[in-house]
Amino acid sequence: MRDDGPGHASPPGSVPEPAPAGWPREGTLHDAALPGCVGPASAAGSAGREGGSGMGIRRRQAVSLAWAAACGIAATRGAGGAETAWPDRPVRLVVPFGAGGASDTLARSLANAFPAATGGQSMVVENRGGAGGTIAGAAVAQAKPDGATLMLADLGANAIARELQPGTPYDPATAFTPICHLANMPLVLAAPASLPAEDLAGFVALARQRGDMPYAHPGIGYSGHLAQELMNRDLGLRMVPVPYRSGAEVARSILAGETLSTFMTVSTALPFIHEGRMRALAVSTREPVALLPGVPPVAQALPGFEAVVWNGVVGPAGLPPAITLAANRVCNAILAEPAVAEAIRSRQAGEPVGGTPAQFAAFIGAEIARWTPLVRSLGLRLE
Repeated sequence: MRDDGPGHASPPGSVPEPAPAGWPREGTLHDAALPGCVGPASAAGSAGREGGSGMGIRRRQAVSLAWAAACGIAATRGAGGAETAWPDRPVRLVVPFGAGGASDTLARSLANAFPAATGGQSMVVENRGGAGGTIAGAAVAQAKPDGATLMLADLGANAIARELQPGTPYDPATAFTPICHLANMPLVLAAPASLPAEDLAGFVALARQRGDMPYAHPGIGYSGHLAQELMNRDLGLRMVPVPYRSGAEVARSILAGETLSTFMTVSTALPFIHEGRMRALAVSTREPVALLPGVPPVAQALPGFEAVVWNGVVGPAGLPPAITLAANRVCNAILAEPAVAEAIRSRQAGEPVGGTPAQFAAFIGAEIARWTPLVRSLGLRLE
């Protein structure tokens, strides 16, 4: 799903900044390498079997990242042992959000670890927010498929863009080459601390009683918006959406009591929850979130409910298979680093995923099939 970061506006292209505290720095990856390694056949298609975007993917992660670590991070070799010359220049990673949000932080962790994973090549993060991620999506879709331009993929730009914006100049289903599923990040249903509801059951009862409770979201089609609408539909709630321009504005509206609920990333809400200024009512994943002990999943009251922010790496359509596999191995090797995986968990409350290009392609297809009907039924349009 789309990131609920600091907003739609973004600065012009930027280079990787120093990694935030807790993220691995450049040059910290191990040097092990096993050229020519491929993913286990048994891992193929596991995304669909394990429920797509949920946090319950540790078994799949263990398999995927174990073989990725064995494959190593040195030069990738194809059949016959010939080296694949990727990357042979700096790689541009286009991010469909402004700097500072959860997805941008993940992108910069990848960029900071990239030189050690590729023998010294750099990755340049280019923030191109706006238009629901389609500015970034169009730039990558139109780029030469040579491995020099990649994209941090998400639900908005890479799955539901055309449904939200019929004039989108590319088809998300065909315009990109899936490379690697990086991570999933949970959402939390947060409310003002003054709300007269102590838990999800109390919140639902209050919403049904009032019938016009306002909820905040940072933009049409963003994760918080779709998660709330999914819950409202399945629980039969009538709530009033109040759009803001950024996740920061959403947080301020909750703190001020102007709106009475929102789904936001756990990493954004956590400081306010710890300060007692927000109340965590439920999490959006099928399993509890370690950073929010005692907060139940929405799925306990609404079986099957799940909504997460997901990110991966894609390239333009037509990316040569050798480059796709080389990029996949680098991404998997970075995710297999304990420092990287722990940073995703501790800073984002997320879960590293990894796996094969085919698995990521299947995941994206399932997300398109899952969310498009909701967007269509609500008549959502991003002007």
